[in-house]
Amino acid sequence: MQTLQKILPKYTIALGVIFIATVIFLMMRGNVVRVNTVAVKEMELVQAVYATGYVDADIMADLRTEISGTVGKVGFLEGERVKKGDKILEFDDRQLQLLVQEAEAALSEQQAAVNDAMLKLRRSRNLYRMGAVSRQQLDDAENTFVQADRLLQQRRLQHESSLDALTKLFVEAPIDGVLALQNARAGDFLSSATLVATVIDTSSYVLNVEIDELDVPKLKVGQLATIALDALSDDRFHARVERIVPQTDKVTKTSRVYLTLQEPVRGIQVGMTATANIIYSTIEGALLVPKTAVFEEERRQYVWKIDDGLLKKQLITPGASDLIYFEVTNGLSGGDLVVLNPEERFRDGMEAELADTQERSLPGDAGS
Repeated sequence: MQTLQKILPKYTIALGVIFIATVIFLMMRGNVVRVNTVAVKEMELVQAVYATGYVDADIMADLRTEISGTVGKVGFLEGERVKKGDKILEFDDRQLQLLVQEAEAALSEQQAAVNDAMLKLRRSRNLYRMGAVSRQQLDDAENTFVQADRLLQQRRLQHESSLDALTKLFVEAPIDGVLALQNARAGDFLSSATLVATVIDTSSYVLNVEIDELDVPKLKVGQLATIALDALSDDRFHARVERIVPQTDKVTKTSRVYLTLQEPVRGIQVGMTATANIIYSTIEGALLVPKTAVFEEERRQYVWKIDDGLLKKQLITPGASDLIYFEVTNGLSGGDLVVLNPEERFRDGMEAELADTQERSLPGDAGS
């Protein structure tokens, strides 16, 4: 009995030790968190302004008629290539030729009337000096001549106008390019100043993009940009800022910026939708951390850093940024592992089980 009493306290103590050890083990197991991490590296940070817009022709000419008349012949159709001086359309000249003949006849007739009025005026002046006619008769002869001469000037202008119209029978291409618009057909009657065609120079295109007013101060002429076209989504193209329109739309709060493409783009067309990343800053050797690794507490930025297999709450000082990364100016070093997508349950000293360590890609690759 005494032996049993001596054994029980020792047995009870052993069970207690085992229980406490088990609890500690389970608690420690509960502090193990599985995390995805990324290694911080020094890389290039590219900051860019994102914009959307469309392709436009750098050189384009709208062609309008200079006279009214009936279209006699169409020389080119939409989509066809033209050269400077090519006749896009030709008016039927029969009506104009008739007008020229009528104007010539009217001019000749009026010239004869002026000659006759001049002879009568000379005769009246001689007779007036001899006292054979009254002053009123002389004045009438002078008025007849003046009116006839005035009408002659009108007939001369009408004749010149009809001759000038003959020189405007053709609508010609003012530049080399492609006919992007053709509104006329043979037999159509067109009034003067009617838009009949548009020719675009396909050797040079511009991108017309809209920039948020908050981003406009970051831009200047000559900056480079990376361009993507929805219709040619597999490719990227280079462009540069050509013009910045110094006016902001009151409704959209955007300003217009023109970019010129730096290389020929096969398959490009006016009106295609485009997106642009205009580069305004490049920082070499920046220490970058993904934004998905950063969290904020009391207006300070932190990351969870892996330190000897344990979580460590690390204060950082962020600098410049792009859409994906923060530059870290203090708090981290190259090669440090930081946790992606931190959780509220994380605490200092928790054991970290690394599920995956990602290699950080270039910001330019990620953003393009």
